[in-house]
Amino acid sequence: MTRPEQPASGSSAPPVVPSIPLNAEPVRQNGDASVGSLVKEVTTHVSTLVRAEVELAKTEITAEVKKGLQGSVFFVVAGAIAVFSLFFLFIAVAEAFNLIWPSQQWAGYLVTFGLMLGAAGLAGFLGYLKVRKIRAPERTIESAKESVEVLRRGGSDSRGNAA
Repeated sequence: MTRPEQPASGSSAPPVVPSIPLNAEPVRQNGDASVGSLVKEVTTHVSTLVRAEVELAKTEITAEVKKGLQGSVFFVVAGAIAVFSLFFLFIAVAEAFNLIWPSQQWAGYLVTFGLMLGAAGLAGFLGYLKVRKIRAPERTIESAKESVEVLRRGGSDSRGNAA
């Protein structure tokens, strides 16, 4: 497989995918080619075309994934700071409850703990409900099975259409 060439340093141009030659054999000028050799040549060209398309897609996706990963680092840092700052929020809530019950300071912290536990339980339950709704990609599975059957039958689908 060919590797994508990287642009010149400092350039923001997308990576270039070099072309893949279709055939190393010279082009025949006469019309004496057999059907078998023509089918072989077409098969080779289609295979090469598919490989080139996959290489192009892989190159484009890799570049975009790298950009996404670089950006996601900042989201992770922001999330970590937000999570650690929640600790101070919960202390402030507990101290606010202590203003209500000044003689029983432990009660404010216990109520805050209960509220945090309730919020965690609610978030966990909502997550469970969302995950429970996940289904298998049935249309994709059916399409893949149908493609296998079409190839086994020699190129016609269930409706008799040529593939």
